[in-house]
Amino acid sequence: MVKSFRIFGTSAIFLLLGWSVPAHARQEQHGKSKEQDKQEHPAKRDEKQHQQQQQQDKRQTDQHQQQRQQQDHSAQQQQQARNQEDQHQQQQRQQQNNSDKHQQQAKQQQQQQQNHSQEQQRQARNQQDQHQQQAQAQQYQRSQQDQKSVQRQSSSQAHQQQAAWQNDRAHSWQSEHRTWDQRGGYNGYRVPERRFLTSFGQDHGFRIYRLPVRFVGGNRRFQYGGYWFGLVDPWPEYWSNDWYDRDDVYVEYYGDGYYLYNRSYPQDRIAITFYIN
Repeated sequence: MVKSFRIFGTSAIFLLLGWSVPAHARQEQHGKSKEQDKQEHPAKRDEKQHQQQQQQDKRQTDQHQQQRQQQDHSAQQQQQARNQEDQHQQQQRQQQNNSDKHQQQAKQQQQQQQNHSQEQQRQARNQQDQHQQQAQAQQYQRSQQDQKSVQRQSSSQAHQQQAAWQNDRAHSWQSEHRTWDQRGGYNGYRVPERRFLTSFGQDHGFRIYRLPVRFVGGNRRFQYGGYWFGLVDPWPEYWSNDWYDRDDVYVEYYGDGYYLYNRSYPQDRIAITFYIN
């Protein structure tokens, strides 16, 4: 047992020594490494720092390049988007311009058609006006000719009538005229009273010259109020030469028969007689 104890103790001592020697060796080696580091040349240390700084600068440069690339890519995308938008807007403007151009052309064509239609209408109106003016001029010429002819006829008729009326003019009416009582009473046609009141009397004046006239047995008869009547007495010599044209007359029943009154000479009355036909 003593021998075994010795062997065990010796083994333990060597074991302890085995552990302690590497630790001491490592400590010495570490100390030597520090000492070597302290003894390194400053240029190498600066070179390492320079390399580290270069690596750091390279990483920063790479990061900046990546950022710039990303920014450039984003800017390119934005530029492409703007270009597409500009192109789209340009296409829209072009389409709008084309539409406006078509509309303008359509308006111009419509205006030209309208102007052409208006010009045709104006020419048609001018032609119509010219035709009307020509027709009016021709009508005016015919009217002037007719008027001159009528004036000549009227002058001739007036001269003839005046000559004929002069034959019925009294030389001394006071001695030549006679009342119906002096003639033995009225024996002609009598107008019904109601009919007489609607067409004759002081309220129904007329002019003999405008009436239809006809000659029967050399005596003049005048139509008025639906009846023919004629003068029995001559007309006074102091009446105007054209009294039958200028003076208003009316027919009245007075006392014993029908008489013709002249408003210009109310004191005189001329005996007349009515005829059915």
